[in-house]
Amino acid sequence: MRDFLDRMKNWTARVLLGLGAIIAIYVLAGIGGSLIPANNGWSPPEAGITIYVHDNGIHTGLVLPRRNDVADWSDLVRPEHLADPRYASDHLLFGWGDRVFYVETPTWDDLSPATALTALIGSEGTLVHVDHIRAPEPAEHLRAITVTPEQYRRIATSIRAQFALDGSGASQPATGYGRNDIFYEAKGRYSAIRTCNEWTGRILRDAGVRVGLWTPFNFGVMRWFQS
Repeated sequence: MRDFLDRMKNWTARVLLGLGAIIAIYVLAGIGGSLIPANNGWSPPEAGITIYVHDNGIHTGLVLPRRNDVADWSDLVRPEHLADPRYASDHLLFGWGDRVFYVETPTWDDLSPATALTALIGSEGTLVHVDHIRAPEPAEHLRAITVTPEQYRRIATSIRAQFALDGSGASQPATGYGRNDIFYEAKGRYSAIRTCNEWTGRILRDAGVRVGLWTPFNFGVMRWFQS
């Protein structure tokens, strides 16, 4: 019996050591990937469309005008989807992520080991999160970027493609956190490789904006933009 318990202790110690090593490698890779620039020659145009990168301390997202000459979100994001339509606003904050992780972890204080493990494993259950924001202004958690109309079109097209539509082509709203936000059914698989923050980074990279080559963490996205 003692030999069995000793073997179990040794096995448990090795498993924990292995998990710790995997996590350390993942964190280091995420930091390293966020330091390597994609689109290194990019610079913001003198005139263009202003968008914002938002960080709530765990999830990043992109703030876009609700309507302009390039993109109009009125068909997908409607006031009546909100718990209180009066909170519909002129700017929209878009994010994407795992259903369980998003719904159960609005802040780091809400993170549980079970939710973290679920997010690392990944799932097909994903959501687009939309907050309605009035008159955004640059701040530490909200970084302004100026992009060309063509870059803005690419960004809007990438976000639009993430919505999972029903048979009639309409977006599928779910419950939000409060009165001015809403979740929508989404496409895509969430994983430790493709996190909510990597989603933000990928959309910016695909539009030609300079950002890290791989950005699984919020700080890896925000470091590229000045407050």
